[in-house]
Amino acid sequence: MTPASERLYLFDTTLRDGAQTTGVDFSLDDKVKIAVLLDDLGLDYVEGGYPGANPTDTALFGQKRGLAARFTAFGMTKRAGRSAANDPGVAALLDAEADAICFVAKSWDYHVHVALGCTLEENLEGIRDSVEAARARGREVLLDCEHFFDGFKANRDYALACARAAYEAGARWVVLCDTNGGTLPEEIEAIVSDVTAVVPGDHLGIHAHNDTEQAVANSLAAVRAGARQIQGTLNGLGERCGNANLTSLIPTLLLKPGFADRFSIGVSREKLAHLTKASRQLDELLNRPPNRHAPYVGASAFATKAGIHASAVLKEPETYEHVPPETVGNRRQVLVSEQAGKSNVLAELERVGLTVAKDDPRILRILDEVKERESLGYAYEGADASFFLLAKRVMGEVPAFFEVERFKVNVERRHNAIGDLVTFSEATVKVRVGAETLISAAEGNGPVNALDAALRKDLGKYQRFIEDLELIDFRVRILNGGTGAVTRVLIESRDGDGETWTTVGVSANIIDASFQALTDSITYKLVKDGAGV
Repeated sequence: MTPASERLYLFDTTLRDGAQTTGVDFSLDDKVKIAVLLDDLGLDYVEGGYPGANPTDTALFGQKRGLAARFTAFGMTKRAGRSAANDPGVAALLDAEADAICFVAKSWDYHVHVALGCTLEENLEGIRDSVEAARARGREVLLDCEHFFDGFKANRDYALACARAAYEAGARWVVLCDTNGGTLPEEIEAIVSDVTAVVPGDHLGIHAHNDTEQAVANSLAAVRAGARQIQGTLNGLGERCGNANLTSLIPTLLLKPGFADRFSIGVSREKLAHLTKASRQLDELLNRPPNRHAPYVGASAFATKAGIHASAVLKEPETYEHVPPETVGNRRQVLVSEQAGKSNVLAELERVGLTVAKDDPRILRILDEVKERESLGYAYEGADASFFLLAKRVMGEVPAFFEVERFKVNVERRHNAIGDLVTFSEATVKVRVGAETLISAAEGNGPVNALDAALRKDLGKYQRFIEDLELIDFRVRILNGGTGAVTRVLIESRDGDGETWTTVGVSANIIDASFQALTDSITYKLVKDGAGV
């Protein structure tokens, strides 16, 4: 980055527009975790949702979230026929604990008449009054000009009037939205260039949908034409075909000379190296498989099969790699070099708090163990505690706290005393702690819950260390089809200090996979608290 670099601002709408993705439902806890994940990358804005529209988003904006990014609330401009001060939707936005407010308004005259049923001037009044009301409350204001490009092509003057109204009322950003996703890059570039005569480029943003697979290209075209804010989502989440994918845009802006030499963004090169992990963490949290073929961050993005390509990559990676995979936290999949593999492991060890010398021979043993377990279906991007334990076990630094000699889980469906059909689960666990053998039984509202309760019921001399341990999340991923499929289980745990960690288990048997993750969780707690032997 040179001192003369122009600043581009990245606006993430994963938690709002991304929530429109088919099959994606964010809980409040999910949104808080993802907001922190996005903030850690260095994004400038994180749009959390629509306070007042649903209980989750209202609760999300019920308190400050302490992000470095500008936490942004989304909602509509005031309705026609009432003032901004008397509009409950605007009031919910003004009352939200948000750094910025992003209003959405129609900019296509057809939609104003058909969807809103008001006059064109009433729509402009709604834009002006809403922006001014938010500005008066000390908020940074953005206005999403919905359907702007279709509106521009239908009625150029009115679309520009909407953009001008927002800018003149004090909006920091006027965001041009390709809501239907059908505009092509050359159209985007020409129209954005035209708009800069009305709204300066350093106040213009682009919000592109991916219905022609060109949201990223459209976003870059808008930047070339003068826009200085890009809106998008992590992994391209969004309704229909998704939004502009920030996991493609961020490295393009940082690594491709045409943009990197001219612009700077809030994501550093150091943070860029965490992009692949962040992408996969989001997918793990959503309990969906990562897209192997995603640019930059996909497992196959730097994979080469045998043949002349593989031979060339082994001799000189740049022959078939447009950027070094480690710059985005990914890795080459043609016989990963020993040094590159060691570098990845060292970086992960440092991240989870383990310091190991670069020439320690145990590094290669850890690398081999990770590769072996990943071939079985384990994934450690979202299970830091299990990776920590794997490394510590290879290094011989995990005491034999306890040994589970056997466990049994029974699930029975039956009629209860009042005749209702219920499912009943019970688990029994036999554990050896030193010379002591302990047998515990517990009931639960499911087999994993019963097994968890039985396992943590009595660990002898270690029981005091796990009294405050609780299971707070349980996610299951089927790795291949059929009733005999291999299953990956991720379990998130929390202790009395509020610290959380995630562990993983893999097996063809879901109970066994869950048991692996449960025992790792307990072992991690004992190691963390220095329980000793």
